[in-house]
Amino acid sequence: MTIPEPGGPDALVWSEVPDPEPGPGEVVVDVRASAVNRADLLQRQGHYPPPPGASAYPGLECSGVISAVGPDVAGWEVGREVCALLAGGGYAERVAVPAGQLLPVPAGVDLVDAAALPEVACTVWSNVVQVARLGRGETLLLHGGGSGIGTFAIQLGAALGALVVVTARAAKHERLRELGAAHTIDYREQDFVEEVRRVTGGRGADVILDIMGAAYLPRNVAALATGGRLVVIGMQGGRRGELDLGALLAKRGTIAATALRSRPLVEKAEIVRGVREEVWPLVKLGAVRPVVDRRVPMTEAARAHRLVESNDHVGKVLLTTG
Repeated sequence: MTIPEPGGPDALVWSEVPDPEPGPGEVVVDVRASAVNRADLLQRQGHYPPPPGASAYPGLECSGVISAVGPDVAGWEVGREVCALLAGGGYAERVAVPAGQLLPVPAGVDLVDAAALPEVACTVWSNVVQVARLGRGETLLLHGGGSGIGTFAIQLGAALGALVVVTARAAKHERLRELGAAHTIDYREQDFVEEVRRVTGGRGADVILDIMGAAYLPRNVAALATGGRLVVIGMQGGRRGELDLGALLAKRGTIAATALRSRPLVEKAEIVRGVREEVWPLVKLGAVRPVVDRRVPMTEAARAHRLVESNDHVGKVLLTTG
């Protein structure tokens, strides 16, 4: 899927391009499915170019079957069913993947649905566990609870023994409670700071995973518990906000901001390894599952982008090649 010129969903063009060849340390995966992420929408609009050396095509994750193995690859063979974290290139029939970013399809998960896992699993685990150190009995506040990130983070937070609080449209609340959210907040009608304080007895959230950025910054700080950790992973609400350092100091709080796509290969491989060791067992047990709103043929990626832009979905929208 190419993007000849930045623009709306119709800027996505399904066209023929040369097949990828595996370089040293890479495999080629015949793609069964990819998934639509917010980063893909930004890339299509011309706001989020791929990092140097990455594929120019959108798509940050995929599932499929290994069809070729390059030099210096051990532990993976042709014919193996896998899913993978990508820096780009998932909207295609074939993609070259660094071997360190491959994951086996978890037991009990359909090969197509496995495409819904790599990006959210790596993003949520690296931020909620590695960066924010979420502990059992703590409160986790998630913004955008109905998104792919949100639906995965609800399940992982609950599996880790946290009290999970989410903001989302009211129409999505029942589904999010089914996934493990203890409390749901309608961000259009309720003040999430007041609600978090109410459900925590005035204490606040120990960890906040935020996709909004500037628009929520002051309220996120207000919602933190003493010693709380705010991790910003998106800027849907803008890039620049005002930070009250006095309020942050009073709570002995910390703020971190991370991005996954631009990290070096060695860091991505470490995150993938952690997900395989610590998250995949939870998937096998059924405590965490892919949440798929619907499957759309990859040739109709424009329709899938419109759906994600509407925010009417819950979980991931997949793009299938077959």
